[in-house]
Amino acid sequence: MKVGTDGVLLGAWAKTEKCKRILDVGTGTGLIALMLAQRSTAILDAIDIDPDACLQARENIATSPFANRIHVYQTPLSEYVPDGDIKYDLIVSNPPYFIDSLKCPDNKRNLARHTDTLSLPDLLRDSHKLLVPKGNIALVLPFEQRDSLIDFARKESLYPSRETYVSPVPGTAPKRLLIELSTEPAAEPQLSHLTLEIERHRYTDEFTALAKDFYLKM
Repeated sequence: MKVGTDGVLLGAWAKTEKCKRILDVGTGTGLIALMLAQRSTAILDAIDIDPDACLQARENIATSPFANRIHVYQTPLSEYVPDGDIKYDLIVSNPPYFIDSLKCPDNKRNLARHTDTLSLPDLLRDSHKLLVPKGNIALVLPFEQRDSLIDFARKESLYPSRETYVSPVPGTAPKRLLIELSTEPAAEPQLSHLTLEIERHRYTDEFTALAKDFYLKM
């Protein structure tokens, strides 16, 4: 799987302050886990159901400066039991998001992209069980899934505390949603907008400020 903008956005945007333990659900190549390790001193656990993805993530992590703080496990979220009944300050996921759409011939891409491997209600329910009190869940999703996500979250007693609407270029509708869900309702959730490019391959100042620590040529 290629490094995608969605993963970079989430890895750069999720709040890591005061986090001691972080869980990355559906880690893939380990991109988000590595970014969060770069931005924090937390211990990270990363899970994925694909054995080849886990192998790739372990290889990437082993050659990084953060190898002693990231552990990769091949397991679905529904069956994941952390050692010592660990709970997490932050759980992040760039989850599958294609619903009832035509699948491609590549089974591994289907696993990563289609919700029949991990639905949003299942993700929220199983993640909530692993959070510390006042813990957070941070996700990146297609913007059109915002309303259904918030409905699912409410049923699991999870509430939006921070949202960023992401547009590809100026004057266009948001295509992605960065959202932080908390176990306690926020008096006034933080709302912001982010535009990625002024034009093709010309990044905005706001996206550059967010992601420059993770690109070699930004």
